[in-house]
Amino acid sequence: MSLLYSTWRSPVGELTLAGDERRLRALYLPGRAPRRDGWTRAAEPFATAARQLEQYFAGARAAFDLQLEPRGGSFDRAVWALLAEIPYGETRSYGQLARALGRPDRSRAVGGANARNPLPIILPCHRVIGSDGSLTGYGGRLDLKRALLALERGGWQESLPLGG
Repeated sequence: MSLLYSTWRSPVGELTLAGDERRLRALYLPGRAPRRDGWTRAAEPFATAARQLEQYFAGARAAFDLQLEPRGGSFDRAVWALLAEIPYGETRSYGQLARALGRPDRSRAVGGANARNPLPIILPCHRVIGSDGSLTGYGGRLDLKRALLALERGGWQESLPLGG
């Protein structure tokens, strides 16, 4: 089956949404979308996701209510499920997530799963920080991570990254 996709112009640049008629599988940040060979452009399956993203960037949505189908191994999916539980405007460290999984020795593995998150923003990997409170690793660049955290804390205008 061909993957469906749509693009949406967000305040931080063009996002690419991919999935099938029912579920969203991936959200690609600006400059991160893969080649779309064999993909079919289709806006309708992603209308709800685009509307919810618009609400999120407007500061009017704290959580997403979408049918998701992220693909990954069982450890990755367990980490992604924890990402979805981090409250809007809050952060957790890689170590905290590892401990929540009952694997306190796996904070680096949590970081790897975070990096493989196919649905950034929706599964909020930007809310994961270093144990010392520092902003570390983010596939969309640290300026975007900083801006998303600022949006959730009410300071969006001052932190808008490039690409908007």
